[in-house]
Amino acid sequence: MRSLLIGSIVFLLSGCLSIPYNIAPVDGFELNKYLGKWYEIARLDHSFERGLENVTAEYFLRDDGGVKVINKGFSVVENKWKEVAGKAYFIRGQQEGYLKVSFFGPFYGAYIVFELDRENYQYAFVTSYDKSYLWLLARTPAVSDALVDQFMQRAAELGFATDKLIFPRQDE
Repeated sequence: MRSLLIGSIVFLLSGCLSIPYNIAPVDGFELNKYLGKWYEIARLDHSFERGLENVTAEYFLRDDGGVKVINKGFSVVENKWKEVAGKAYFIRGQQEGYLKVSFFGPFYGAYIVFELDRENYQYAFVTSYDKSYLWLLARTPAVSDALVDQFMQRAAELGFATDKLIFPRQDE
């Protein structure tokens, strides 16, 4: 019975690292170009970000070769900044935009960069282990309508619920 329970837990946790159907992580990923501050332009709603505006994510190299992650956003309801720190590690190698990220101890979720401005690293389309997670990240607090249209079209083609996207305020 104990081995069945452990096996079930391992199975459930490994599902959090899977790649959704028809999503492919970018290859030729360059971590040093990805490090730094990103602004959240759009997202699908989840409880851990609900009500947050001015959301940013910052990525720093860790001494162990992983990535330190700091997510920050302003809670309008609570009238205060919220911040959470985590860590991320590549799953299949540093050349692929496919990482596992943890904000809560030993539990990891997939972080999948599936589209990226490969030349200047100015925008990224990111998902997780299922299509209820989706983000458009950019190096600037505002992006062109053309980029938003590209994001919406690509996300719709891949089966994301684009009608449920939230575009949080970003004070410039």
